[in-house]
Amino acid sequence: MAALATETEARDRAQFMLRMRQRGVGDVRILRVLERTPRSFFVAQRYADIAGRDIALPIGGGQTAPPPSTTAAMIEALRLAPSQSVLEIGAGSGYAAALLGQLAAEVVSLERCQSLAVEASARLAAFGVDNVRVLYSDGLAPSAKETRYPRVLVHALIEPPTPRLTRWLEPGGVLVAAIAEADGQRIVRLSLKSDGALKVEPLGAVRTLSPLVVGLMRAL
Repeated sequence: MAALATETEARDRAQFMLRMRQRGVGDVRILRVLERTPRSFFVAQRYADIAGRDIALPIGGGQTAPPPSTTAAMIEALRLAPSQSVLEIGAGSGYAAALLGQLAAEVVSLERCQSLAVEASARLAAFGVDNVRVLYSDGLAPSAKETRYPRVLVHALIEPPTPRLTRWLEPGGVLVAAIAEADGQRIVRLSLKSDGALKVEPLGAVRTLSPLVVGLMRAL
């Protein structure tokens, strides 16, 4: 029975990786971390059997985790170097933070929902990712002590350019989010030049992301 379960898991994992490639994920480093990071570990047990599908899943608080292909495409758009630190806005289930933690030197993940922040932090610790900090915080709120990052990932729809987000970027830094268009949603890469100018690059289409919300939520 155990052998059968292992064979089933291996088949499901192979099908998952094939779907990621079919969806356009081409970075070998990202494909490797996708393969060794089961999404089922980061969702409620009742969704574990469908976590390998490329679909959005509920995570509580009226929020959903985007399809893995969306998460992977946005991470790929960061053009992340192993030596760089990343600010993630929207920890959600902790799944994307787990992927980022295996690709970057350090990850700081902000989550406006306290319950999700606590759960994501616990999952990351249990999974063994030790270079990710999940903070109960609003990424749009002003802060007296702000750190700037070379890479920022926002798991939401924004209306660029938005100073409340680009203030997190160091000169030469890159922020990846999504914008709504008439025919759907699209990833955008915002690059902050050394002279303060902002370059906006529209990239591939994504789906199921919600607009970025201001304010903290204490509990579900």
